Amino acid sequence: MDIKKYMLGVGQKARDAGRIMANVDTARKNAVLLKIADILERENRILLAENRKDMDAAIANNLEAALVDRLEINEQRIVAMAEGLREIAALPDPIGAISDMNYRPSGIQVGKMRVPLGVVGIIYESRPNVTADAAALCLKTGNASILRGGSEAFHCNQAIAKIIHQSLTELTLPQHAVQVVATTDRAAVTALAQLKDYVDVLVPRGGKGLIERLSREATIPVIKHLHGVCHTYIDDSADLAKAVAIAVNAKTQRYGTCNTMETLLVAASIAEVFLEKVCPLYEQKGVELRGCEQSLKYWKAMKAATAEDWDTEYLAPVLSIRIVKDVDAAMKHICAHSSSHTESIVTESHTHAQRFLREVDSSSVMVNASTRFADGFEYGLGAEIGISTDKIHARGPVGLEGLTSQKYIVLGDGHIRT
Repeated sequence: MDIKKYMLGVGQKARDAGRIMANVDTARKNAVLLKIADILERENRILLAENRKDMDAAIANNLEAALVDRLEINEQRIVAMAEGLREIAALPDPIGAISDMNYRPSGIQVGKMRVPLGVVGIIYESRPNVTADAAALCLKTGNASILRGGSEAFHCNQAIAKIIHQSLTELTLPQHAVQVVATTDRAAVTALAQLKDYVDVLVPRGGKGLIERLSREATIPVIKHLHGVCHTYIDDSADLAKAVAIAVNAKTQRYGTCNTMETLLVAASIAEVFLEKVCPLYEQKGVELRGCEQSLKYWKAMKAATAEDWDTEYLAPVLSIRIVKDVDAAMKHICAHSSSHTESIVTESHTHAQRFLREVDSSSVMVNASTRFADGFEYGLGAEIGISTDKIHARGPVGLEGLTSQKYIVLGDGHIRT
């Protein structure tokens, strides 16, 4: 296969479909999302069988445990995919919304209208649910999408694509509004990143190396989703029962996700009593603990952390623990080592909570909540195509609004400029 020629054809079809999708009314967009959801649930056995092929190959190829976890789907995850689609359908359609209309001294009215980006390219690894989520968000916002999933999820992604195409055809919408790249050749990734005449924005989801490489190679704008070195800080005024529950959940609810806590910071004045409560719970769940010198004094089974640990996204049952003097020291550590993804403080101090919210510069900042809530579905976005750690064009979970732009509109009545 000539990859450049193939991807050029994909881009051309997406551009043509995007022009049609930009003018599809809300009812039809919602109808296709609901149909996809229904078929996903109805055809769950096919999806599970295709996923089994991917899982068997992943295990045979010794894929990392975190990636295997992301790769697997089951009946519950299929239901969650369908639920996400239905929630997106229920959300207000941002396209065509007009805001900030004002009369100017000349008599004209000036405002803004929300519009689709056009064609969105999405590159991601492992998770098959991203195929459904990303397609749905792009369809709802009137965008065409080109989806390039990881080779490890090829069979399941193609099965989901078939369901999406069936739904689009039944509602007389262009099949090419959603295209899942039908090759595992890595050259397709670079080719997609350089389709500047056909793709308006690129959203990569995956390892830090992939995203950094695409940021260098891309000839189109990139919404970056870098690694998730997320922190939870247990303040000296924390309610210990809340703190233990949050700290355990943030690390162990699921290991292979970007919003999983990787470093636990603990105020020195409560460190001994807190670690005595939480460390046994981590050990029961098989979490390897790596601590600073002071932490080692309070829990003998802990390994010594290295300088590298503070900057590592483990995506595994491994946790770094550091004792800090106070909230200022905690924020200083976060500033030095965070990937600007998600940070949380557990505190009963209103002053400390407000300072943490203002001063910590990450895409999500939380008070008394697990970092695992940093997710488009949990935020009420229906789903997300990634969590942007950029500051422009979108930041945090990228949902419907993040897949749109705005244009100025002007209303006059024969007005001319003098």
